[in-house]
Amino acid sequence: MKMRKSLACCLTVAAAVSLLAGCSSAGGSASGSDEQVVIYSNADDEALTAIKNALDSNGYEGKYIVQGFGTSELGGKLLAEGKNLEADLVTMSTFYLQSAQDANSMFLPLDFEVKTLEEFPDYCAPITSQEGAILLNTELMEQEGLPRPASIKDLASPVYEGQLAVTDIQSSSTAWLLIQALADAYGEDGAEKILADIYKNAGDHIETSGSGPLKLCRAGEVAIGFGLRHQAVADKADGLPIDFVDPTEGNFSLTESVAVLDKGGKTNPLAMDMAQCIIENSRKELQQTYPNPLYKGESSDSANKSAYPKTFPEPLTFELFQKHQQLSEDAKQ
Repeated sequence: MKMRKSLACCLTVAAAVSLLAGCSSAGGSASGSDEQVVIYSNADDEALTAIKNALDSNGYEGKYIVQGFGTSELGGKLLAEGKNLEADLVTMSTFYLQSAQDANSMFLPLDFEVKTLEEFPDYCAPITSQEGAILLNTELMEQEGLPRPASIKDLASPVYEGQLAVTDIQSSSTAWLLIQALADAYGEDGAEKILADIYKNAGDHIETSGSGPLKLCRAGEVAIGFGLRHQAVADKADGLPIDFVDPTEGNFSLTESVAVLDKGGKTNPLAMDMAQCIIENSRKELQQTYPNPLYKGESSDSANKSAYPKTFPEPLTFELFQKHQQLSEDAKQ
């Protein structure tokens, strides 16, 4: 959900070059379009790599170009530009796609079968489900004599003042995973009070990027953060002094989905083919990083499975997102 990055953040040049490697190749495809498919995405590097691998290994190498955005920036473009968006294909937080479709009727119904475990609109299909978790720098925790938190509420304790980093929901939907957990467990008033104390402890480390808290933990600038669970899992597996805690309030999740722009006679026919390719050929690799099952036949018994997977009781809409953004702003007062 690559929900991370500053409000106007794009992929680094190096990452973009990596994604476009082999761009001059003449790989075959199921369609005769000579124009590259333009893909806009807010996905994490791990997801983009899986998407690229699926496309390249199925005849689409050199037939697409990817541009990465932060979630809020791409969401704003979808809502403001509608069918005038340059992209032919997008991968984006599902709730943003739904709001953009409601506002602009900008996506085509998928013309291939999608066997999801939960119901999704006919114009999008999920590629990832990303969960939140508490992040720890184990060396700094020991050095500072800090107790290991068990819940998000624990992060409001004064003992963590100056040692905590979180993300601002105004710029990254990663923060919504934290706020959903608080609102569900303690109600909106309770969530606002706890969040106010968390923000006080974080001080200057209310980050605009979803990966910001983890980067600060890696660097030893803070001992504790809240961020994307799968990133901490990977760091721990790589031997870094990073650990994670599944908060007792729950590991809430957000899905990201693929959708095809409806540009009438200007619709690139390869876009729908690539959407199908991504759904049918990337999930095996994606589940190595994002283990939550999304499709029938996928298994949920993974070493990376979270302890407290949970779903917010209300539908995740852009309107609810805005409501929780206001809750966050009120907590900063």
